[in-house]
Amino acid sequence: MRTVEPIQWTTEGVVILDQLKLPGEVLYHTYTDYRDVANAIKTMIIRGAPAIGVAAAMGVALGVQHSNAQTIDELQKEFPVICETLASTRPTAVDLFWAVARFKKRFEELANHSSNNGAGIDGIRQALIEEALLVHQERREGDRRIGEFGASLMPKTGRVMTQCNAGALATAGIGTALGVIRVAVENGATFEVLVPETRPYLQGARLTAWELHEDHIPLTLITDNMVGHFLRTGNVRAVVVGADRIAANGDTANKIGTYGIAVLAKENGVPFYIAAPLSTLDLSLASGDEIPIEERSSREVTHLAGVNIAPPVRAAHPAFDVTPARYITAIITERGVARPPFEKSLQGL
Repeated sequence: MRTVEPIQWTTEGVVILDQLKLPGEVLYHTYTDYRDVANAIKTMIIRGAPAIGVAAAMGVALGVQHSNAQTIDELQKEFPVICETLASTRPTAVDLFWAVARFKKRFEELANHSSNNGAGIDGIRQALIEEALLVHQERREGDRRIGEFGASLMPKTGRVMTQCNAGALATAGIGTALGVIRVAVENGATFEVLVPETRPYLQGARLTAWELHEDHIPLTLITDNMVGHFLRTGNVRAVVVGADRIAANGDTANKIGTYGIAVLAKENGVPFYIAAPLSTLDLSLASGDEIPIEERSSREVTHLAGVNIAPPVRAAHPAFDVTPARYITAIITERGVARPPFEKSLQGL
């Protein structure tokens, strides 16, 4: 089963697949400036919480690699600016902040060690590149484990519903929710995937449908307002989605529309699963009420592919919503499956 590479570290720079162009065009950009990587995150050229984490890691490494600093002291002054530039791009996806925090800690270790033993700045540059590659590799391996844990929860036949895009494009591995689906199919499942379009950015229509089609996994694309109909009448046996941030009590932020799907799944007796890496957990937040919700441009609602589809009125675009833990059957991670009460099971993982 072939999966796409949304981001790669190369000797020429960080290569990122432009997800704004899909499915009509497969276009890659090569970035040599960390500020361009930050802009790619901000403008959703690359998106999906785990993939944003990988991009942030590579962005920090890129910034250090191309810094004009000649000494460790000079680099220590520049490093916080690099980190803040990347951290300020998207407020909801916690993997971004996890990656930046990891690199801050690693940089401090390297700087202290280099100062003590007289090693040079080039050693720090190389070590941070290796750390970025390690983050990428961990994501790939974690996705596979999430897929294996989650596949056993999926039906063999019928239909499975997902939301937005939690596939290879969103994680730089095989995906979280789509990783579960991919492994289930590898293991012999023959279900069909229902893919809501995910307005206003159409990640379901443009990205998830494209990934599944490329992998020859049966799917049906539906509009967002068809979700209730199919959960009631469409032989849907499970819903599996990704996550951008999970609070300590299991409340989960994911792409706008997820909350509605979860409520309708509960009403119709359909199990609702979250698939996400542990880096998406934010145990510092007691509940989803504390999760910051990104408000994106209203133009993304009033325009479609650059075409104005509404009169000159006010439009809202919260990019995420929060699904309360009471609607979640289980949370699938690379270390196992957490079930209610999530305060205990997530801490255990």
